[in-house]
Amino acid sequence: MSKSSFLIQPNPDTPGLSQPVEGVNETGMPVTLPVVTEKPITLFLNQQEIVTSMTLGDWVPELAVGYLLNQNMLQRNDEITGIDVDDDLGVVIVRTAHETDFESKMRRKIRTSGCAEGTAYGDMMERFNEIELNNDADFKASWLIELSKAINTAPSLYLSAGAIHGCVLCQQDQPLVYMEDIGRHNAVDKIAGWMFLNNATPHDKVFYTTGRLTTEMVIKTVQMQIPVLVSRSGFTAAAVDLAREARLTLIGRAKGKRFIALSGIGRIVFDSADAADVIESPSHQRAVQRDERQ
Repeated sequence: MSKSSFLIQPNPDTPGLSQPVEGVNETGMPVTLPVVTEKPITLFLNQQEIVTSMTLGDWVPELAVGYLLNQNMLQRNDEITGIDVDDDLGVVIVRTAHETDFESKMRRKIRTSGCAEGTAYGDMMERFNEIELNNDADFKASWLIELSKAINTAPSLYLSAGAIHGCVLCQQDQPLVYMEDIGRHNAVDKIAGWMFLNNATPHDKVFYTTGRLTTEMVIKTVQMQIPVLVSRSGFTAAAVDLAREARLTLIGRAKGKRFIALSGIGRIVFDSADAADVIESPSHQRAVQRDERQ
């Protein structure tokens, strides 16, 4: 696949996403470092208040639509007539052509392991079991090297400030849409919303995340109908069980040309035996070391 720049990627210099904070280091010397911001956003679906989440405050329409999709409050064939964002009030309203019936979903809410406001609703698993992922999709091991290189060296809040999660929508060895947020579920929802609003097809895509491979990550990837989920972090046993049930290709501990696959191995083409190791930027190495100490 020909190389091109990201369609969307983080801009750590965007005003409002971080702020300088003064302090001291372990020797008592003054330091100033960027710290990411947290903003409450209250989501309404038509007239009904749904949830208030702590978020970076960027890509709010995509976040709102993705959240509703991944909670099955919004269906793929629903018509969105408007999305209103009031930054001063911290409110986003998604309007649809027809009122939706989700009260029962609100009553059957269950918690997941997501940061901040990780929730899944009672009938998510019903749809989960109905989704058939693309069995003809493949994932070349050599693609992981190029993806890791592009993602790990791209400017991001993760590199500049830390305390952030990142998710990337990819196609073959090309990262397309890179979203960040303080909660990994927010980053996933932003990409889900972007895909819906831009009519992006999921069947030939790869989903890359910097965070752990949990049940929430597996459920949302399957909800988006993406057949391959990759992380540089590790797995939970429940996530592996769900991935195998859905026949999702689940790849973790991905670093350079090395990785572990625990589900959907039939999609993987092992073509990178002689490939060179990915080169990580010094800033990325420092960021990973910082996260490992936390």
